[in-house]
Amino acid sequence: MNYELPARSAFLELRRGLPVVAAVLFVVALLFPMWIIQMDAVQYPSTTLELHLYAYPRIAGDYAEIANLNKYIGFYYPDPVYWQPNYAPHDYAVDVPEWSFGPLAFVAVSACSAFVALAPNTRKLKRGLLAQLVGTMTVFGVMLADIQYRLYQAGHTLDPDAPVMGVDGFMPPLWGSYEVANITSYSRFGLGAYLSMLAVALLVVALYYRDHPTTVGDLANHVARRLGRHEDPAQTDDPANATSHSESANQDETDVEGTGRA
Repeated sequence: MNYELPARSAFLELRRGLPVVAAVLFVVALLFPMWIIQMDAVQYPSTTLELHLYAYPRIAGDYAEIANLNKYIGFYYPDPVYWQPNYAPHDYAVDVPEWSFGPLAFVAVSACSAFVALAPNTRKLKRGLLAQLVGTMTVFGVMLADIQYRLYQAGHTLDPDAPVMGVDGFMPPLWGSYEVANITSYSRFGLGAYLSMLAVALLVVALYYRDHPTTVGDLANHVARRLGRHEDPAQTDDPANATSHSESANQDETDVEGTGRA
């Protein structure tokens, strides 16, 4: 059976166009940090340090200063094992080899999104959209669970020879604040994570419209009508029409009075 690409106009439909946009967003997300940590410490009274972590072994921001703070409690940046990061991993650092394969996960879900959009018929498109959304959410769910586990592992595997002794084990959250010794940290998602969330949301919308050839223009018109922007011209409160109706009503009243006098 010969495969033919869908017509170009077919990609104006939400069920085909949005997976393509999502595929692009998944790749673009790799260019931006996935996770951001801000730190306040007495050693830096007038500065809030910031750490940017990417989906591949790279850390940006004030990573050198933060590494100097972390070494006092024996907490070190993870070792990606198969990928040389832009810092020197400590011998006591936790091994996180899966970090080296992070970009492959993003490229894989991106390629699958593009592949689904090229489905030869509606039946395969609908099945592909469902499989793609479930698979993508599974991949990112596993990634988040793994990251949280590695954070727990790193926070409970502190260097026993660290200068500051007696620090209890801790687990840095993916989102929120926490305190360790005299350091207060704030964790939040970065732009890369938000772009990934947007891509997943687009896949949800594409699945929602899987049974209808709705286009972006159709959706925009629908939203506009719901907001009351598209009104029936006969019901539009146009000043000129109001004047015309008033003059017509006055004329009718005059005609009635004239008829009565007659």
